Amino acid sequence: MTPTRLVWFRSDLRVHDNTALAEACQEFSGAVFGVFFATPEQWRQHDWGPVKQGFVLRCVAALQRELQELHIPLIVRSVPRFTDIPAALREFCVALGCTDVYANYEYELNERKRDEQVQEALQSIPGRLMLYHDQTCLPPNHPKLRTTTGGAYTVFTPFKKRFYRIVEGQGGISVRDVPELRNWPSKGENFSIESEPLQDFQHRDLLSDVWPGGEQHALSLLKKFTDNSGGITKYHEHRDIPSLHGGTSRLSPYLAIGAISPRLCFRAGVTANNGIVADAKNGPMTWVSEIIWREFYRHVLLFHERICKYQAFKENMDRVPWREDLSDFQRWTEGRTGYPLVDAAMRQLRATGWMHNRLRMVVASFLTKHLLINWRWGERYFMEMLIDGDFASNNGGWQWSASTGTDAQPYFRIFNPYSQSERFDPEGAFIRNFVPELKNVHGKDIHKPPLETCKSLGYPTPIVDHFEARERALETWGAVA
Repeated sequence: MTPTRLVWFRSDLRVHDNTALAEACQEFSGAVFGVFFATPEQWRQHDWGPVKQGFVLRCVAALQRELQELHIPLIVRSVPRFTDIPAALREFCVALGCTDVYANYEYELNERKRDEQVQEALQSIPGRLMLYHDQTCLPPNHPKLRTTTGGAYTVFTPFKKRFYRIVEGQGGISVRDVPELRNWPSKGENFSIESEPLQDFQHRDLLSDVWPGGEQHALSLLKKFTDNSGGITKYHEHRDIPSLHGGTSRLSPYLAIGAISPRLCFRAGVTANNGIVADAKNGPMTWVSEIIWREFYRHVLLFHERICKYQAFKENMDRVPWREDLSDFQRWTEGRTGYPLVDAAMRQLRATGWMHNRLRMVVASFLTKHLLINWRWGERYFMEMLIDGDFASNNGGWQWSASTGTDAQPYFRIFNPYSQSERFDPEGAFIRNFVPELKNVHGKDIHKPPLETCKSLGYPTPIVDHFEARERALETWGAVA
C-alpha cells in the first residue's frame, strides 16, 4: 500500500502558509489526503448561525478545488458532534492505511478535549495526531511570551511590546510555502472513500454575493488593502468611520476560519510600513496592532479556561445584577432602541452578517451599560449572527465592553451613543443607509431625532434616557467593582 498521510482541516481552510499541510507534505513522496468534518449540532451548540455555517462551507468548497490542483483529495463528512469525530478519523486512517494525522491547534476548551479523544482513538491503530501552532503569528504558549514574573499576560500593551521584541529577535515572521504537486493520487482519480457533495449542505449560498468563499478572494482583499494606494495607508484615520468603503480590510471572516494566514497579514502590514516592525501609530502598524489584539485574546483563552465556561474574567463581575429584560433585548437585536447609530449598527448586522468594529463597541456598551443586560446575551447573539464569529475575539470584545474582562475599559467609561454618532458618522450617511425611516432627516437631528420627528416617521423613541441609564450603570457597577 502506498504510504499515506491525512491532514485534518478545521479552522485553517487554506493552502498558503498552512503549517499542518506543509508538514504533512514535506519530504514525503506518498499520498496525502485531507478531511473536513461538518458538525452541525456542535456548530449550533457553539452558537454558529446560518451565515457563518454557509461561509465555512463555501470556503471548504474552494479549498477542495485548490487541493485537487495539488492532487490532494479532500474528503468532506458530516457528523453531528465533536464526539463523533474520533471514531470517524480512526476509520479513515484504517481505510487509507495511514498512521499519522496532521492538524493545527485549536485553543478552545471543547476543541482541546476533542483532540485528546482523537489521540486516544488513534493509539489503537497505532497512530498519532500531530498538532501544530498555526492560528497565530506566535504560539500563544511561546516560552518568551511571558510577564517578568513568568505568568501569562492579562494586559494588552505589555503583551504587544513583548510580541514585537520576540519578532525582532527572531528576524520577523516566517511563512510556509504552498506544497508541491503530489505524484499520487492523480487529479480526479478514484479512491476508496467518497466525499459528501457540498451542494447538499444547508445554508451554503447564504450571503454568498456579499462574502465570496475561499482563500483566493481573501488574498485579493489583502493585496488590495495593503498596496501603496490601499486602505492601509490611511487606516489609522479611516478605521472608525463606518460609512467609508475601504476603511477596513474586511478580512475578519477569512481570518476567523483560517481562510487566510495571520502571518501573511502581519507580513503584508509590515511590508506596507517599509519593512519596519515598530509600535507606530501610522496606518500599517495600527492595522498590525489589531492583528496582535487577536493574538492576545487567544493567549488569554489558552491560560484562563473560565472564559470558555461563560464566566467573567474578573470573578467579582459575576455578581453584577443584570436585568433579564427580554423585551429590551429584542428591541436591541432588531435595531429599535431609538438611538440611531445603535439601530443602524444592529440592522447592518442583520443585513450583512457583519458589523464595523467601532460600532461593535458602541452597541455592546449600550446593551451592558445603558440597558444593564448580561453581556453573555450579546456575546451569544453576535456569534449567532456574525459571519466572522470567533470565540476568543468575540468573548474578549464583549468582556472588554462590559468591564468584566481582561484589560477591559473601566466600568465608569460609558459610551455616549449620541456623541459617538456625531464623531464617527457626522453627516449621518451610515445611519441613513440602514435606518430608512430617517433618510430625510438632516443636520444634527439625524443623531438625536426630536420625539415629534420619531413619532411622525414611525421611528422608535429612545428605549432609555442616556443620562439616567448612565447613572444607573455607575451605581450598579460601583457596588461590585
